[in-house]
Amino acid sequence: MANGEQETNKLSAALENYLETIAALKKEKKYARVGDIAKALDVKSSSVNVAINFLAESGFVIHEKYGYVDLTEEGERVAYEIQRKHDILYKFLSELLFIDSNVAAAEACEIEHLVSGQTIRRLERLYMLLKEHFLTKTEDMENLKDYLNGK
Repeated sequence: MANGEQETNKLSAALENYLETIAALKKEKKYARVGDIAKALDVKSSSVNVAINFLAESGFVIHEKYGYVDLTEEGERVAYEIQRKHDILYKFLSELLFIDSNVAAAEACEIEHLVSGQTIRRLERLYMLLKEHFLTKTEDMENLKDYLNGK
């Protein structure tokens, strides 16, 4: 892998979503509990417990029974990378392809688990190139939007 990058592909999309959710809850509330994770992901607490136990055994989270769930350093790294992929994909879909924000968010969540770090880096570079050099005026963006809409 390029530049010492570690891929997160060893985890399923569902497990990556658990890490991403734990990170988001910690950012929002300063803590994450099984019940909060279950509510955020719309799953049963028993499902969260199974996933958390697996993630703990795999070195991604720390969880004391009936206590808070915390990310290990590796868990934080993986959660950060997943969120970064999501953010880049969301911006690309919503700002350059003019996909509805709700659709863009949902699709970014699906795609983030499938694309490599190399693909994300290139999408990000393409996004920056277009925004900084080719789509610098409002009329450029309107022309692109019209073109994509078949006008």
